[in-house]
Amino acid sequence: MSETEAEGDVMVRWYRNRIAQPTTNDEVYGYWLFVFGILLGILGILLYLTSYPNPGSITGEGGIALAAVSLVLVMIGPVVRLPLRRTATLVSYAGAFVAMLAVVWFLLEYPGWRDSGMASPIITLYAFGLVLIAVGAALVPVISTRVVPPEGEALDEDAVEATAVPESEPEAIPAEEEPEAVPAEEEPVEEEPVADQSQASKARFELYEDRGGKWRWRLRHRNGNIIASGGQGYSSRQKARQGLQSVQKNAPGAELIQQETELEEPEEPADAPYPPGESQGTFDVYEDAAGEYRWRLVHRNGNIIADSGEGYTDQDEAEDAVERVQGYVGEADYLRIDPTAFEVYRDAADEWRWRLLHRNGEILADCGEGYSERTSAQDGIESVRRLIGEEDAVEIFEDNAGEYRWRLVAENDEIVADGGEGFASERGARDSVKRVRQYAPEASALDYTDAAFELYEDNAGEYRWRLVHQNGQIMGDSGEGYASRTGAINGIQSVKRNAPNGEVALPGEAVDLADGDDSGGE
Repeated sequence: MSETEAEGDVMVRWYRNRIAQPTTNDEVYGYWLFVFGILLGILGILLYLTSYPNPGSITGEGGIALAAVSLVLVMIGPVVRLPLRRTATLVSYAGAFVAMLAVVWFLLEYPGWRDSGMASPIITLYAFGLVLIAVGAALVPVISTRVVPPEGEALDEDAVEATAVPESEPEAIPAEEEPEAVPAEEEPVEEEPVADQSQASKARFELYEDRGGKWRWRLRHRNGNIIASGGQGYSSRQKARQGLQSVQKNAPGAELIQQETELEEPEEPADAPYPPGESQGTFDVYEDAAGEYRWRLVHRNGNIIADSGEGYTDQDEAEDAVERVQGYVGEADYLRIDPTAFEVYRDAADEWRWRLLHRNGEILADCGEGYSERTSAQDGIESVRRLIGEEDAVEIFEDNAGEYRWRLVAENDEIVADGGEGFASERGARDSVKRVRQYAPEASALDYTDAAFELYEDNAGEYRWRLVHQNGQIMGDSGEGYASRTGAINGIQSVKRNAPNGEVALPGEAVDLADGDDSGGE
């Protein structure tokens, strides 16, 4: 299945957002087969119970059949989900087929299957199918041997990792993050076993970050052609490196199978700007009732997806503000929680704070106290990343209410982070620290190199955004509130798509409104 298809699969997206990043799509489908089997079994039991006092009715027959099918799905789900060998999988599939034949046979013979003497053969056939599933899932992997390539044939030493920045990324990666290709005559530094060096590789692996913020790898030939890529994106550089090393380890001697479908090119990121002439938005510069000039970004469907937030004394200032927004909005960063991120925000007391958010909405850690400047809050985040791995820096204590809490203390005894909430046991507090240690080093944070979108919740409980320059100036805002954080993020993405190349309508000029292919936000 191509990456585009996987991204569009509702089941895969739900699994990724609610449970974990799947290694393969089969992992997701196996999970759903298991869940569907449980639900089907519950439905079958309920149908059978409602058939009394006549269990021989169609309702009773259907209930028994659904319960039988549910057991097959519950057993075959883990088989699909686990990375079993082909032989084991085929044996289990054969067992599922046999069991389903028994169910069909039951439907043809019920309710007179006992009188006709068919009950025993049907039950035996069904049980035989379940045994085959169990044999495929458990016994075949036990009695078979996994073929492992000899230690000297795992990979080619010269096909080493090299970092590369795509053309869309203007910043250069620091030198310490750019390992040079290892010459053939030097000692190998890879932890994985290396291959025979008798023939130098003509390709190298590249590790890079795409425009959507995902880390990827690809294998590029010295002639410039890309001869392999990872397909899926990774949430961090480390995970992409692990995926690359897995390929280096497992590719030699891997079985060759025919690929029936051609892989499609990855889609553009959701916030990629429309090319000139294709924007769905128009900047409407107008004079308000107080005689001040303002701007608003109007989508073709009539929705106002951004406005200036403040008025200007003359029309030229408003037009200059539009140009600044168009120049900054395309590259402006915003908080992407995948699976965690540090959110920097201003509280009701006008102090800057940070919190570590999980994509399920849970606050894993916060700063505890406010800062007078945004840069101080960002420095606090870096302190957390630096100190969270040190055992001596974490203090676990019991508060006056009998709850256990933790805090992260710097060398100068300053508290730089805490868990935010109390826990019923000391173990709960320690588990919270473990999660922060797991996520904090790789969690993203807003980049205020030039400008960034700040996402916040107003006093009415609605989510809003504002485009803030690094000097603190608010260049634009959402104008309206959104019922959910997702709605506000969709609004940001719509502005990033439409603003950079949007047309400008001056006072007295009509704004073009027509049906477009972009919703313009929630």
